[in-house]
Amino acid sequence: MTTDHILNKLKTLPRAYKVYVAILVAVEFVLFLLRPDTPGLYTQLPQLLPIVAAIPFLFFKNARRPFARFMNTYGIIVFAFLALDYVTRSHAGLFQIVTTFIPMMLYWFSLFARWNVKLFKQKDARIALALATISWIFVAFAFPPLPLGPAMLVLLVPWFIMLNKYNRETAVFATFWASMVYNTINYYWIRNVMNVETAPSGLIFLGLILLIAYLSLFNVLAAFAYSTAKNLKIKGKAYLLILFPVFFAGIEMVRTTGDFAFPWSHLGYTFGNHLELIQALSIIGVFGYSILIVASNQAVAYAFLQKGRKKFAIFAIPFVIFLTLLIHGSCVLSSSEASPYYNADAPENPSIAMVQPSITQGVKWSKTRFDSIITKTFNMALDSAQPGTNIILLAETAIPDHIRRQPIILRRLHQMADMRNASILTGALDYKRISNDMNNPRRFEIYNASFLFTPGDNDFPKRYIKKHLVPFSERIPFDDVFPILNYVDLGEGDFVPGKETPVYGPYNWTPYICYDAIFGDLIREAIQAGSRLMVNITNDGWFGRSTAPFQHLNIVRHLAVTYGYPVARLANSGVSAFIDQYGHYDQNTNIFEERVIQRKMPLKTRSTIYTSVGEFFEKFLLWFFAIYLVAMFALGKLKNKL
Repeated sequence: MTTDHILNKLKTLPRAYKVYVAILVAVEFVLFLLRPDTPGLYTQLPQLLPIVAAIPFLFFKNARRPFARFMNTYGIIVFAFLALDYVTRSHAGLFQIVTTFIPMMLYWFSLFARWNVKLFKQKDARIALALATISWIFVAFAFPPLPLGPAMLVLLVPWFIMLNKYNRETAVFATFWASMVYNTINYYWIRNVMNVETAPSGLIFLGLILLIAYLSLFNVLAAFAYSTAKNLKIKGKAYLLILFPVFFAGIEMVRTTGDFAFPWSHLGYTFGNHLELIQALSIIGVFGYSILIVASNQAVAYAFLQKGRKKFAIFAIPFVIFLTLLIHGSCVLSSSEASPYYNADAPENPSIAMVQPSITQGVKWSKTRFDSIITKTFNMALDSAQPGTNIILLAETAIPDHIRRQPIILRRLHQMADMRNASILTGALDYKRISNDMNNPRRFEIYNASFLFTPGDNDFPKRYIKKHLVPFSERIPFDDVFPILNYVDLGEGDFVPGKETPVYGPYNWTPYICYDAIFGDLIREAIQAGSRLMVNITNDGWFGRSTAPFQHLNIVRHLAVTYGYPVARLANSGVSAFIDQYGHYDQNTNIFEERVIQRKMPLKTRSTIYTSVGEFFEKFLLWFFAIYLVAMFALGKLKNKL
């Protein structure tokens, strides 16, 4: 588009619209000059002027038509001055934020609602929605402890049939709402946080809906890509469609990366109820399993839509994959070294006691019950730990306070370590003052941490700070990039992530707090530093009696097999368990059971292929994801020109 063309187009715009733009710009410029020096978020009544100035123009046809232009112009101008304010002074007006985003969100929501109503009136869209929903509901029941895992090789067939039969718009519509149902079933347990969290329950519920919608967008992206790729052929071959399973794994890898990382429900985690079926993790990892699952479903759906005898050979693909995984896993587990807890009694292996006190989340942070909580936890440790114990584990935030504020507790833990001649690892909070400025929201750095007390050492305990913080629960994403986010209080923990991955002697073990244990990059980092045992302390009591603790345990088990990395996993309210390097469970506790479990824990003796290649494979998936999208849009443009 040439400059002359743009100028001619601007000349044809109605005068009322030009006046609308001029007034908005003038009002915003005056507000920009009047901004205060208040740090962070500030309130200023004149900031309501832009929306007040815009409303009268709704009554001028020539200004508001088309309405999309009216709204988008408002959003762009107001947001531009909001951004300019932030870039120059690192602060922003709260009223301006509200009057920028709420009108735009309502407008976009109205467009989204109209689009959905239009499609729902179409018979094809309703059929597509039914097919997609059937698939994704079944998938929701495939993650352990639920039973449908082995069927994952065919559960997505109706979804792929829908993707093949219907156009892109219909496929995106059906996939979004099917994924909303799927994610609601999969993450219903987050609602239980409303019963114990300090933030308003309505805000948590809204956050849950937004999380479900956000996670659904990943499946929508997959549907969009598939529906586009099926029509892009090179010499009659849909190569992008053939490569789609790898692209889907790339989407899962994207979901594992960055401040919004949430690597919870990868399709590859669905086989966890069957130990034989997950042994190939040591070769291809969870993303390799996702590729196999998607490829199997895609192939079977293709066979359903084909005519002729050749399609019967394609129907055998899921059976071949299943039998290959089963035979491989059975062979691996048949070796003597793969027997449960092989050579556990060797002198080099530590005896570990794990204390599950089952403190309900509703009372855990009660100041009036602090002493009784500590007494219960410590007494269980002292009374139940057997002679010869080398390590005693207490759960995440077993000390429900900043540990520096509890000198008596520090002294008691040192005494317990000396009395039992055992190292004690406990979870607690910690802090560090970084500023004396009362206006600085980050005067203190707060840490979710673990502390190691060793016999004969009365110094301050060794500290590990949780590295992967749960988005919006423990930290607002990108608060380090946009400091103004530190002024926002949604009831989150406001923690600062750690940077170090320690390896503690004499048994070369590494602590992981809750969410940390489901990130392969942290596991590889520890193994490369010589770690031979994962000690995972967590508190899944937030989620009540639900599938969440079992899902969390299943992911940790998958990673234990992937990296040949034994795990001692302690959860405040369950499920606690010992997991060896081949994934065998031992002494699994029940939910909300008060119990101490103990055993000699064999250390890592196994090197896996994925430990060596996993980092490169995961980087490849990220690059493949980007290249696939670029290729898809490039081929689409080329096709449109022909």
